Amino acid sequence: MLEIIPGILEKDWSEIERKIELVRPFAKTIHIDILDRKFAPNTTFLDPLPFAKYTLPSSGQAFPSSGQAPFFELHMMVEEPIQYLKPFADAGFKRFLGHIEKMSDQAEFVAQGQLLGEVGLAIDGPTPLSAIQVPYDDLDCVLVMTIKAGFSGQVFMPEHLEKVKALRQAQGKQFPIEVDGGINDGIIIQARSAGATRFVSTSFLFASQNPHERYQALNSHLKNF
Repeated sequence: MLEIIPGILEKDWSEIERKIELVRPFAKTIHIDILDRKFAPNTTFLDPLPFAKYTLPSSGQAFPSSGQAPFFELHMMVEEPIQYLKPFADAGFKRFLGHIEKMSDQAEFVAQGQLLGEVGLAIDGPTPLSAIQVPYDDLDCVLVMTIKAGFSGQVFMPEHLEKVKALRQAQGKQFPIEVDGGINDGIIIQARSAGATRFVSTSFLFASQNPHERYQALNSHLKNF
């Protein structure tokens, strides 16, 4: 299934919440980026607890605003992402994407993630596919960065789509491949042609006064595939 996923990379909860409210009426999945300044020279809001108001309302309490609870995925650009699995799962996150570059045990991360929801491995722009050390059959997806991970608003690097092409060829049509970095209404066509099925868009959506309009524009480009 092809899916546009709004991405949120922020230091303050108030800005995260503002963006969640903007996209939750139309987005099925919301992608939350976390950074610890050890993986890259940037840091974000790292407390999982406030997200629970969107995912785990107390008995009888309505979710904020209208609509149902969003499906949250966590993109961990951190040292030893395994340590973030349970705290964010307890806050209602359902999919966990951990970067392998600062992960000491990929198999253990995947095993622990499988107990809590969907689990995938993420590779940074310069990292080769060969750095993934667990069988793809053990993963729910792979996230390929099409920039150097760490900051939103970067310029897309088309050479990283070669990894998407290789992964699609190796895994066939059904395996979910997610791309993140510089996705806009032009680049999404290149990413889909390479074999991606999930498209994280951050700056392109939220730089607009109307993120829904841009979300629809991205979806319109996928209708031809």
